[in-house]
Amino acid sequence: MSQLPSESAQQAVTYPSLFLLVALGALVPVVPTGAVVSSAAVVAFHQTAPLALLYIFVVASLAAFLGDITLYWLGRRGGNSKNGSRWLAALEQRVSEDTLEQTQRKLREHGVTVLVLSRLVPAGRIPVMLACLLTRWPTSRFVKGALPACLAWAATYQLIGILGGSLFAEPWEGVVAAVALTVLISGGPTLWRRLRRHGKGDKPTRPRGKGTPEGPAESDGRRA
Repeated sequence: MSQLPSESAQQAVTYPSLFLLVALGALVPVVPTGAVVSSAAVVAFHQTAPLALLYIFVVASLAAFLGDITLYWLGRRGGNSKNGSRWLAALEQRVSEDTLEQTQRKLREHGVTVLVLSRLVPAGRIPVMLACLLTRWPTSRFVKGALPACLAWAATYQLIGILGGSLFAEPWEGVVAAVALTVLISGGPTLWRRLRRHGKGDKPTRPRGKGTPEGPAESDGRRA
């Protein structure tokens, strides 16, 4: 693994793969996109091309932004589209009712700031996006928060990759360290919350299908 392909070959594979994986991870929140960005940053750190790290940052930010906007657009379509309904239902299944209520309260109090910070908080992006959908945020307002959020997210995970690359002489060692750190950061809090819920016993949550952006208005104060 220490004998990597030439830099031109690495770049030809890295940038398109990075874009596809990050965009896919934004649409299907099971891909560890933070680890992908950190790994790409490690490889770029060991390259001699002066703009390699800048390209990683631009590609990762753009892919995350387009993925977020696409997912939000699909959610906004809601009940008017079969596919849109599926995407919104998938988001709702990933968020507990208590978490959603807390997120909506923070969103009402702090607005776009919550959206900007949501990508830096482990498992924070989906609850905030769902809260924006249920409160009928216009897409233009969501875009204003999603852009700086994606920039900050890409910069954070790229710095983790740079740290991993600087600590080890071999790129593959830095990749392993960066992936381990990002998985710990992103997956640790989620695992801890699940263990706590199982310890206390899961509480049944009522269906929220009628609370979609295209459905009837809720009477519990969820709408802004």
